[in-house]
Amino acid sequence: MRIAVLGAGAVGLSVAARLSTVAEVVAVARERHVRAIEQNGFCMSGRWGEARYDLEVRSSLEPGERFDYVIVASKSTDTEAIAAEYADTLRQAEVVSLQNGIGNEEVLARFTDRVIGGMIITGFEWQAEYAVHVSVEGGPMRLGRFPSGMDPAVLQLVGLVREAGIPVEGTPAIRTEIWGKTMYNCALNPLGALMNVPYGRLVEPHAWSIIEAIVHEVFAVARAEGVELAWPDPEAYLAFLAGTQLPNTAGHHSSMLQDLARGRRTEIGFLNGAIAGFADRHGVPAPVNRCISDQVRFRESLQGT
Repeated sequence: MRIAVLGAGAVGLSVAARLSTVAEVVAVARERHVRAIEQNGFCMSGRWGEARYDLEVRSSLEPGERFDYVIVASKSTDTEAIAAEYADTLRQAEVVSLQNGIGNEEVLARFTDRVIGGMIITGFEWQAEYAVHVSVEGGPMRLGRFPSGMDPAVLQLVGLVREAGIPVEGTPAIRTEIWGKTMYNCALNPLGALMNVPYGRLVEPHAWSIIEAIVHEVFAVARAEGVELAWPDPEAYLAFLAGTQLPNTAGHHSSMLQDLARGRRTEIGFLNGAIAGFADRHGVPAPVNRCISDQVRFRESLQGT
């Protein structure tokens, strides 16, 4: 079994490292990570165990290489470019999106008719160019045929991920799962970045009132878009967020905070910005998601990203 992981940052390298224990894996990463991992191996600590992996990492794939699965783990802002660069490779494989936000699977579907959606609520934090700490885990990875369904290729991948020691479940409703994770990210990721606090601090009143407004807007937009969420109403999700997801991820620092700290472009356009875009399309008000998106874009503009 051959697996390629494209756009491998902290998430992709960690997943690739675990999968390399049960399959032949090639991870495509930025040159600085390639050089560091070639010298030191890839080191992981935290919730997925403490280990050093002799992971095969490159800055690109060779022309004509073939894989059974190609996992795209890049920032959502890079999905289009990666799919275009490796279009021939994608056409020959099962293509898995393991990314944040709404719209990645739709981009990949323009290049292949074999798209598997993925959802992962796990915190990954860089410790060095070759080392990642898995800080928190909000639940198992979920995989399913996009936009819905299950089939042997999905079940085989679920089995491989489970054998690699990563908590995972298959689902016939992956679009619902992706929107659920997007709601989680819309509620926490930009606020954690803008307020420079770990997620656990966001239960405090002034932050929580913003979260409540974001979640109510996402529910309204999802209904207009015809997406069935896993919770019957915003109050049910907010109770789940406060009682389960936030306690499980309280110590995590937002990936958007890490992006802004490094002067990188964020994924806000695939999170709150995407919700605001759907709201415009359907004539549904989403002023809080738009405001959050505008604030993050302003921070990006200050850094020239």
